[in-house]
Amino acid sequence: MTRHILIVADGRSPTALSWIENSLALGYQVSLISTFPCQQPLGLTHFHILPVAFSRFSGQSQPPGSASARKGLKRVLRRFLPMLQKLRYLLGPLTLPFRAKTFKDLVRNVQPDLVHALRIPFEGMLAAYTPIQIPLIAATWGNDLTLHAKGSPHMRRFTRRCLTRADGLTSDTCRDVRLAHAWGLDSDAPTLVIPGSGGLDLTAIENTPDFDTSQFDLPETHAWVVNPRGLRPGSVHQDVFFKAIPIVLAQYPHCAFICPSLKGKKQAENWVKSNKVQENTFLLPKLTQPQLWGLLKSAQVFVSPSSHDGTPNTLLEAMACGCFPVAGQIESLEEWIEDGINGLLVDPRNPNELANAILKALKDHELRNSAAVYNRSLIIERAASESTQPKIDSFYQQFFE
Repeated sequence: MTRHILIVADGRSPTALSWIENSLALGYQVSLISTFPCQQPLGLTHFHILPVAFSRFSGQSQPPGSASARKGLKRVLRRFLPMLQKLRYLLGPLTLPFRAKTFKDLVRNVQPDLVHALRIPFEGMLAAYTPIQIPLIAATWGNDLTLHAKGSPHMRRFTRRCLTRADGLTSDTCRDVRLAHAWGLDSDAPTLVIPGSGGLDLTAIENTPDFDTSQFDLPETHAWVVNPRGLRPGSVHQDVFFKAIPIVLAQYPHCAFICPSLKGKKQAENWVKSNKVQENTFLLPKLTQPQLWGLLKSAQVFVSPSSHDGTPNTLLEAMACGCFPVAGQIESLEEWIEDGINGLLVDPRNPNELANAILKALKDHELRNSAAVYNRSLIIERAASESTQPKIDSFYQQFFE
């Protein structure tokens, strides 16, 4: 009998799409309720869009008006992003009860054997309305419990409600399993710690072609430091990263700092100008997954200056590509990086400490080479889809007995 999994997720997310692919590869029937407007992924039995917490304003649908008006609106939204995030914390949870009936009707139509909400805010909060006779699995990614859950009294209440309702939990960190129990997850509920994407396709990564440097006019003679974390206010300290760049260049001038997903971002452009690093900094548009893998395979150092995080997929991808990781010293990343052995962990708010770590990584070829071997073995053991898919299957099967 083929079991039917209903996933509640942001259907635009590469992490969610990868989890769907891994579930389909295991032979499950998969349906999706996306909380953001998106295109229908391949292979689904049912597909529905149910925007919550004002997500309709962030999807692929365009705001009304001319192209110039839309561009102006996007500039305004980016400018007030921190304020909008706080507003979403305050009011976003309050939209959920108004979507409860529609959600229950969709679940009744899909008739799944299991509901899996990929992320707590706001997908898990919505999925907490799953009828009690259907098992519900919640999932945490990144900052669900260390940052977002504390965003407002309503965020706290709906986070606790989600985890109290959940019959099980998947998480990308052991840390969040511990925190989830404190937030209301039953002590006997099954848990699984696994990459948020469900696992990496190492064959696809290995077969990725070399990065096309001519497309973005990158200097092939320079060492490459890649920071693909984008703008994540409150968790990734990109201002610190850009302050570290001139410190690095003073000792290592033949270095290029490459930042996918920051092209056209005014804040990033201002950081580049204020730190006077225009000649060595390259703000790229959002890359396709193969492009990012190709970039990481060609780079020497990966940087993630985060103070709130789970296990970023880009970190695991960098490790799989042999790119040396420099990241914020936080509990979740200590589950993957042993400082000085297979990466370097630093205070993500200290530009001098970050710069010194980047310099050490650039200058110590032996450390980079040994870390690449260590990380390759670690990824095969803990993050490759060949090792994660059987774990996912065993975890799901517990809820069908």
